Amino acid sequence: MTGSAGHTLSRVTAHVEDVPYAVTMDVGGHVIVADEPKGQGGRNAGPSPFGLLLSALGACTAMTLRMYAEHKQWPLASLQVELRHLRPRGGGPNRIERVLVISGLDAQQRAKLADIAERTPVTLAIKGGVAIDTLLGKETSA
Repeated sequence: MTGSAGHTLSRVTAHVEDVPYAVTMDVGGHVIVADEPKGQGGRNAGPSPFGLLLSALGACTAMTLRMYAEHKQWPLASLQVELRHLRPRGGGPNRIERVLVISGLDAQQRAKLADIAERTPVTLAIKGGVAIDTLLGKETSA
């Protein structure tokens, strides 16, 4: 892959396995397996692609809010980010519902963290849309 669009922030390589729908990914030296649920033809060997998307959003949200609270020296006792992917029955855009469960802070501090959550890097990438350039790489022998 060429980095003609700018500086590479992350890199993931996904490999199809012999198991239907299972995909092994190298994420910066960490191995993650994605799969579809049994009801959708997979073997449930790992999270679904949308589960991974929610995981990225949840991790980014939790990290960003913790950093902000630490920077402000707020007494954040605990933070939990709950996420749900919603697909409307009658069509329309997919939605993500994010619930923040915050302990140790007053109402004003909690409201500020909710506001900050709307501007985390992954939140902004999802809401703003990400340009995806699909290229063909050099063929390898099987």
